[in-house]
Amino acid sequence: MLIPPARINKSPRGSNRSFATFRAISALILREMATRYGRSPGGYIWALLEPLGGIVALGFGFSLLVRTPALGTSFLLFFATGFLPFAMYSNIGSNVGRCINFSRALLLYPAVTWLDAVLARFILGLLTETLVMVIILTGLVLMADSRTILDIGPIVESVFLAAALGLGVGLMNCVLFGLFDIWMQIWSIVMRPLMLISGVLFLYESMPRAIEGILWYNPLIHITGLMRSGFYSSYEASYASSSYVLLFSTVCIFLGVVLMGRFHRVILNR
Repeated sequence: MLIPPARINKSPRGSNRSFATFRAISALILREMATRYGRSPGGYIWALLEPLGGIVALGFGFSLLVRTPALGTSFLLFFATGFLPFAMYSNIGSNVGRCINFSRALLLYPAVTWLDAVLARFILGLLTETLVMVIILTGLVLMADSRTILDIGPIVESVFLAAALGLGVGLMNCVLFGLFDIWMQIWSIVMRPLMLISGVLFLYESMPRAIEGILWYNPLIHITGLMRSGFYSSYEASYASSSYVLLFSTVCIFLGVVLMGRFHRVILNR
């Protein structure tokens, strides 16, 4: 009598690769947390105190110049709704852009890919910035003692777009930082005045008509406008276009992924 051969259960290669990717990203996140927050006194507290200090400084400075903010009665809440989404974009973009240099030694192992390093820094940055944003904005709303009626939709939309834009710009910079050493200095110079033209300190509608037409092409002006429309029921950011920001971010992400796939070995071997 013929005995049928025993069946051998083979796990799909795709599932093995997915599990390996999950382990690599988790390990990179833990390493990033230990390196960035575990070696300094206070650790994660500095992630909260740094943006809070900037908001307090802005609020105090402008309170000496004008009596009331452009929206509401709280300078701190006004600047927080513009500064925090800007900070999310800036920090995520900066961390993703430098992920290759930070994880260069680990990327020499076949089990760790450049995409693992990018996703690890993006996920950690998104979680950290979202937590900081929730804590600071909740505290400021309670301190303002105003009957703020939150519109969650624009707030979530602003956070999503800020994170997507940070990822896209970070991926592009990841390639440019790796191929051109001077680009890091050029980018630091470009970033310095960016907060001044991104709606953090002012409202888009308060600008002259000619300047409005130029500022509209800055994706961050749409993100800060959406965030403020979620906190101020009397403010409607009619100029804000989520489609434009999403298209801009998608193009950057696509180009970044394609260029990283093409040049990541060149960057690692430099």
